[in-house]
Amino acid sequence: METVMGLSPDQLASLQAALEQRKHALLQQLAGRMDGELARVPAVEEIETSPADSASNRTLNQLEMEADEHKQAQLSSIRHALAKIDDGSYGLCDNCGNEIPFSRLNARPEAPLCIACQTRLEKATAALR
Repeated sequence: METVMGLSPDQLASLQAALEQRKHALLQQLAGRMDGELARVPAVEEIETSPADSASNRTLNQLEMEADEHKQAQLSSIRHALAKIDDGSYGLCDNCGNEIPFSRLNARPEAPLCIACQTRLEKATAALR
């Protein structure tokens, strides 16, 4: 039996489980950084060192911050997808409203756009660079 967005109940359950699993993993990674390393922020301490070591430490700290920001963005995308499951709009493109094929959702369960809209977005973004 097909659901409104073209996904079978089994497909939807599988995608939801994958999203929940990824959400849990990201939350654990972020919690580990926030709990265990809160006293150590930044990750690499910049105590009296040579200028080269200080530059390396700043770079490592910046990379860790960027990784955490990326994880937060992933978590936001996953939460958005889970909210769409709850409101019944999961599997529909945020831009055009067309169905996102199961093959795309299976590869990227948090995908908010169909392939055509994602391609247009990427081309527009590339043109701005």
